[in-house]
Amino acid sequence: MQVPLRNMAGEAIGEVELPDDIFAAPINQAVMHQALVRQLANARLGTHDTKTRGEVNRTKAKWYRQKGTGRARHGSRNAPIFVGGGVAHGPHPRKYTKRMPRKMRRLALRSALSVKAAEDRIIVVDALQLEAPRTKAMIGVLEALGVDGSALILLAEKNPPVELSARNLPDVRTLRAGYLNIRDLLGYDYLIMPLDALEEIKRFLSTEKKVTEAA
Repeated sequence: MQVPLRNMAGEAIGEVELPDDIFAAPINQAVMHQALVRQLANARLGTHDTKTRGEVNRTKAKWYRQKGTGRARHGSRNAPIFVGGGVAHGPHPRKYTKRMPRKMRRLALRSALSVKAAEDRIIVVDALQLEAPRTKAMIGVLEALGVDGSALILLAEKNPPVELSARNLPDVRTLRAGYLNIRDLLGYDYLIMPLDALEEIKRFLSTEKKVTEAA
């Protein structure tokens, strides 16, 4: 798949080949959904907790006498039916983590990247460099590239000027290519990649077997 290669001014300076096994792969919506549910579940802390009737700190004395009041018999004010009592069947700390095979996780990423490519939402630039952190400069770059929505910027390595320039933009996120995930891919309209970030994606998502020469 051939896509235009642009510079930071938005000018087309050539073309770049996107591997078909990553950017034109069969789209598996079920695996994409499973990967997204897994990522959202793994982000949950699971620290919610409620006190049972045995954990609330109230008096242990019998509330009122057993007979003669005309009321039901009760021996404890810790019961869930009373204000200040314990909670019946309430949440307690637990883990929400889900497991998913690596091959399925990478299949989900390839499917999401293929969706972006099919919608013409992938922008490849030769390089993405700023002299100093400046939000206005980042806005100018995005406008020159024709971004009219939210954008995910992939970086091959640490790039403080670019990361700090995009930090104040609510609809823009920078991410290292090695941390590419299904939630961010589906959560932003455009995907912006410098060439070095593209090479990083090809390194761990390519399905082509490397042929090694016999010694």
